[in-house]
Formats: sequence, structure tokens, C-alpha cells
Amino acid sequence: MVYIAYYTCILSVLASPLLARKSARQAVDNDVLNWVDPLIGSQNGGNVFAGATLPYGMAKAVADVDGENTGGFSTDGSNITGFSALHDSGTGGNPSLGNFPIFPQICPADDIDTCKFLIGARATQYKSGSVQARPGFFRVTLENGIHTEMTVSEHAALFRFDFSQAVSGNGSTNPMIMLDLTDLWASRQNASISVEAEDSTGTGRMKGNGTFLPSFGAGSYMAYFCLDVGGGKIKDSGVWVNDRAGTEPKELYVTRGFNNFYLQAGGFIRFQGPLTGPVLARMGLSFISTEQACQNAEREIPGPDFDLESLVTSAEEAWREKFAPISIEMGGASNSSQTNFWSAVYRTMISPQNYTGENPHWQSAEPYFDSFYCIWDMWRVQLPFLTVLDPLMMSKMVRSLLDTYKHRGWLPDCMMSTCRGWTQGGSDADNVLVDAYVKNLTGIDWNLAYEAIVNDAENEPLEWSFQGRGGLTSWKKLNYIPYLDFDPVGFGTNSRSISRTLEYAYNDFNLATLAKALGKDTDKKYLARAANWQNLFKSDQRSSINGVDTNFTGFFQPKYMNGTWGYQDPIACSPLAEFCSLTSNPSETFESSAWEYMFFVPHDVGKVIELLGEEETFLRRLEFFHTSGLADIGNEPVFLTVYMPHYAGRPGLSAKRVHSYIPSSFNTSYDGLPGNDDSGAMASFTILSMIGLFPNPGQNVYFITPPFFQSVSVVNQLTNATATISNVNFDKDYKNIYIQSAKLNGKEYSKNWIGHEFFTQGWTLELVLGDSESDWGTKVEDRPPSMSDSQGGMEMMMQ
Repeated sequence: MVYIAYYTCILSVLASPLLARKSARQAVDNDVLNWVDPLIGSQNGGNVFAGATLPYGMAKAVADVDGENTGGFSTDGSNITGFSALHDSGTGGNPSLGNFPIFPQICPADDIDTCKFLIGARATQYKSGSVQARPGFFRVTLENGIHTEMTVSEHAALFRFDFSQAVSGNGSTNPMIMLDLTDLWASRQNASISVEAEDSTGTGRMKGNGTFLPSFGAGSYMAYFCLDVGGGKIKDSGVWVNDRAGTEPKELYVTRGFNNFYLQAGGFIRFQGPLTGPVLARMGLSFISTEQACQNAEREIPGPDFDLESLVTSAEEAWREKFAPISIEMGGASNSSQTNFWSAVYRTMISPQNYTGENPHWQSAEPYFDSFYCIWDMWRVQLPFLTVLDPLMMSKMVRSLLDTYKHRGWLPDCMMSTCRGWTQGGSDADNVLVDAYVKNLTGIDWNLAYEAIVNDAENEPLEWSFQGRGGLTSWKKLNYIPYLDFDPVGFGTNSRSISRTLEYAYNDFNLATLAKALGKDTDKKYLARAANWQNLFKSDQRSSINGVDTNFTGFFQPKYMNGTWGYQDPIACSPLAEFCSLTSNPSETFESSAWEYMFFVPHDVGKVIELLGEEETFLRRLEFFHTSGLADIGNEPVFLTVYMPHYAGRPGLSAKRVHSYIPSSFNTSYDGLPGNDDSGAMASFTILSMIGLFPNPGQNVYFITPPFFQSVSVVNQLTNATATISNVNFDKDYKNIYIQSAKLNGKEYSKNWIGHEFFTQGWTLELVLGDSESDWGTKVEDRPPSMSDSQGGMEMMMQ
């Protein structure tokens, strides 16, 4: 049966009522949204956003908890502390956003001072089994019986609170909605609120703003809200501070106090109970002004009768439209495989978020996207996947990056909450731009892109901790980033000498690619710099685990400015040692070990194979890496290593490795992700692996492995052509995972990789499978190109 990413509405003109009911049931069964579970990754550090959102939407409504709350909600059994509508998804570190949470309750004895205002006091368990999450909708029932539902528009959220089954305090029936001037990280610097309530009409409004800190970046940001509540006659309203409240005044300004004391404060509106229906709360949001927050809400969710069901329907249709280009033929594959697949597709479009019209820093006719959190994570798989699925939106994201360069002077490496985020490696936006170029995205000023990337390559900013590259003087003079570099030109975290050397080399390779394509005369210069990674390869460096030699020689090592070697244990920063972050444990490799970074030369894997001792040694080393505990499949640098056997003529080993990780580490359980989803990076690894075409971004290369279904088809937005990759001899138990032969558009095809024209021109790739490796894709001429190939590797990468 073919499951497609939309369903056709059943026409009322069907002759038979029985046939109509049967067809309607089949349509619902085939609805792709039934296969999406937003709760996958909601435990054990996946940090996914599990609530209601539109594709790339700014408003994101969910219940916030006091446990694993980086994405707001978690299924870890912790307490609900509020309901808010700004979030990021799958990030690490400090919780992001969660501004201005609201909370429903009934105060005992009708005394406002018996209400539980403080976060710790109001935290409430939710009923087991009451959580329902689907695209565009989230529902949960508190342990006290208050039932909550929510959905969103682009810049506003609608909450519905049903108090009819609530356990009241001492006979009280007067429901209250309170708002807290805080965020999930408690980073608020100052905030204000004003409360307006009309007893006669039963409507109330709370509006205000706050200044907060980004969870992984520099500076601060202001967020604005406009909350309208209705559902009955208003009893009273006012503001609260700490655990006391009053009906006068109706305005409040709060800031950090003595010794940075965090004052909890906000506003409330209470209704005269018992109510005949639910309380509806419409939250408008903006990063521009309170007035714009109110306008967003009034335009997108018009009142006075807020229609939650219509909003949910609109959200569902928006998601179906985004899923529509992909269709799969199951071939007997399990339902869990289908759930894993579609849920992953869903998570790739939660972020980046479309903040067009909400940029407080400059005015522009260009799109503005936020929550690139961070491009170091996203350029490897997520953004390349969106280039396949949603190239029109991906073009807008690229234009947004270039517009940021025009107005801030630098391409961003990380962005959240309209702030600059910390740079993790090289200038990773360079890779995104060039990947878009080699895959023929349209509507982009490529000369401006070239200018922006050259700026990264040649000019060091004063503060390179959140933009550009540091150490460029040494990079140009010494041809590597030295350990303990002397860098008086700019300032940043002076670490990561190994990983920055490797990443700068790939940045310069991408620049050389674009320069050559645009006819610039700098391509040879940057191509030479793309080989700088070799300067940190120490051919006699060995590695031991618990005192036992691994019997592999040759690793990247730090080097001082005078050319002498430093030392970093090759297993440091691996899962067998302490994790290396940007600030708490800076090292010469970032978030990965020298073992893992030994494989990070995306443009010249052939040279890596040569340096490590030819193909068999390289393959044994990969096998040891993935089976010894050294590989961290929960972090993005490992992804490419799964497919590196393709370069050694063993594509079957790549397929075998993929099946060892899916579904063992990527599955449909609530803890079914091996690490932070990183804005959809883990999701994209899952999707592209299951499709059977995995990219090497910045190059026109996809590694071919068998899809996890009988076939997968993708319609290209730009050309309307349909590309299909299908399996012959597919079996649902995945015994036949090795390609025996292949045909492209009906003709024999022996290469183990293919270019992006597969998608744009709508080709058909047919794979014949067997239960053991074959000689398909093994010949030297059938392997993916490398920069140092004697047969024009650079040209092949760009074709």
C-alpha cells in the first residue's frame, strides 16, 4: 500500500453512504499526520519541542515542566509549571525561551493570597495518559482535573482551559489565569505588565514585555506579549509579587534586585464561578512591540469567539502540505518504521523559525529566520534535507543568512532569540551557502554569497566568539591553528586548535568551489588552504584505551606556533572520557575526540585513507571506532563516518552500519534519540538514512544505500519532477540490505553515489538487493570523488 503525505477529502457526491464511510475511514487511516509522534525524543536529553506549532512557525505552545524543560515539555514525569508559546527544539545547554507562562488554578477559600503564584508552589503533576500531541495541537490534564488544550497561528497561540472537572479548594469555584514575567531559564533582566479587565463583557487583557538572555549567545533580547482571556464574568484582576497579590495597582515593573535577587511577579485575571464553559486565552507574541503582539493576535486569531478547532484544522493542513512531496511504498515494513520516518520529517521543520516581520535589529524586504541553533549542527544533514524537501523555503533561509551579513557585517554561525549565538567551529554558514549553490537553489545573489564567505576567510572580527573566524593570522602564515595561539587581532575561546583547523580547511574548500564556479581567480588559493588539515596529522601518534594499545597509528594532534607537537589523548572528549564543551571543558577538539575528527575531512577522504594505511586499515579503523564505544552517534560529526566505507569501495558496510543504528539509537520511544535533536539534525540523519540517499554537503554527492521501505518518491518543488528510489527483493526483516546491482532510468548504474540532479530531474533508481555484499560500487571509478583524486575530483564534486 502506498502511504502519501496528504489525503483527499471525501466528496459528498459519493453515491453510497456505506462507500462514503468506508472511503472516509481509509482517508483517515492514510493521513500522514497519524504517523507523526511529537513525543519521540521527549525524554533522556532529546529535548524536542513536543507542543503545537506550524512549519517554521514562531509561536510554539506547550506545557512547561520543572524537569527536562529545555524544549518546554518532557515525558520524564516532572511537574507542569505553566503554559507558554515561545520555544526552541532539541537544543542543549540552558533552557531556551518559555517566556511569559500562564497558569490556570482555583484559589482556596476565594482568597487571592491563597493562590499559588511561585513556580515551585504552583508546580502540578499531570494525569498519566492525558498527554496528546500531534502536529498543531497539544493536550494535557492536570492532576487537579483542569483540562488544557492549545494550538497556534504563526505569531499567536490559543489555550483552552476547562475547569468543569477541577478539584476546587474549600468549595471555591472561581477560576484564575495568572501570567508570570519569567522564562524557562529565569534569565529575565526586567519586565513590565499592565492588566485591563471589563467586568461587564467578561474579557480581560494582560500585556507587557521583558528583557531576557539568549540561552547560548551574547547580548539580550526583548519579547512582548498580549494576552486576552474570556469565558465568563470577571471577578477581579491585578498584579502579584512573590506570593502576594492585589487588585491595585494594575501595572507592574520588575527588575533584578539586590545581589541579583530574582523577584517573581506577574498579573492575574479571575472569573466569577462556576463557569458554563471553558476559559479561552489568546496569546499574541512579538519581538518588536506590545502593539505588534496585539495586532498579531487580532489578525491571526480573530475574536471574540476564538475557534480552537478551526485553528487546529488550519495547522494540520499546513503540515500536510509540507509532507506532500514525499510518498513511500511500505512493502511490508513495520508501522514503527513509518512512525519513525514521518516523525523525523516533522521535526526538521520545527526550526529554523520564520521571524520575518519580527526582526528588531533592522528593516528589510528580505526574509528573516531565527533559531539557527546552531549551524554547526544543522549544515551536515538538516539543511541539506530541507534542500530536498522544501527548496523554496531553503532559498529564503539562505537569503536570510545573506541579509544578516549585509546588516551585521558577518554571516551568523548561530542565532537564537534574535541574538548572536556562540561559534562552535569554523564559519559554518559558508558550507550552507555553497551546498545551496551546487544544488541549484534559485533566487540567491551568488556574488553576495561569495563576498560574504571571502569576508569570513580573510577578515578576523574583534569578537570571533559569535561570528567569523579567529586566528586568521596564524591560519594564513602557519597554515594551521596553533595550540596556545597568539592572536591580538580578535578575541574568542582560544581552544579547539585541531577542530578549527579541520573546519577552516573545509570552509576554504567550499569557498574554492564557489570561486571556481563563478569564474573568480581565487579558487587555487583557497584550494591550497583546503589542504591545511594535513599539517596537524601526526603519523606516529598512537592511542590506548585503559592502558591497552588500540594498534592504530596516526591521529591529528595540536601543534605549537613554533611547529613542535603538543599532545591531546586521542580518546579525550569521546564517550569513553569527559565531554568537551565550548566553555566548561574547552579542549583542542570540540565535542568530539581526535579519533572522531580523524574522519572529518569531507572533501578529501581519499587522502585520509592513504594517510591511515590504505583501504583495509581504514575500514578496520572505522569498525573499531564504531564498536569500541568511541563513536558518539548522538553528535553530528559522527554522521559522515557511517558512510565512509563508500570511499573505500564497501558501500555494503555503510548499509550495515546504518541498520545497526536505526532503530537501536533512532526509534519511536520517548527516549528514542541518542542525544539532543539539535533543531532536527538527529531527525534528518534518520530520514536521509531511511531514504537511502545521504549527503556530503557542499558537494554534489549523495551516498546510495537501500531505503528502509520498498520505495521512496520525492517531488521537487522547483521542477515538479518526481524522483524515485526503489528496492527489488526488499524484505521487511532487513536481511537483504546489500545492493547487488542498480539501474538508473532503466540503464545499468555502477556508481555508489549520485548527484542532486536525481531530485531536480526526477530520475528513477532501482536497486536489486541481496543478503550479502557484492561487487557493486566497489571499483575505484565508482566511488565518491575526493579533492586529491588524480581523475579531476574537484570537478566531479561540483557537477
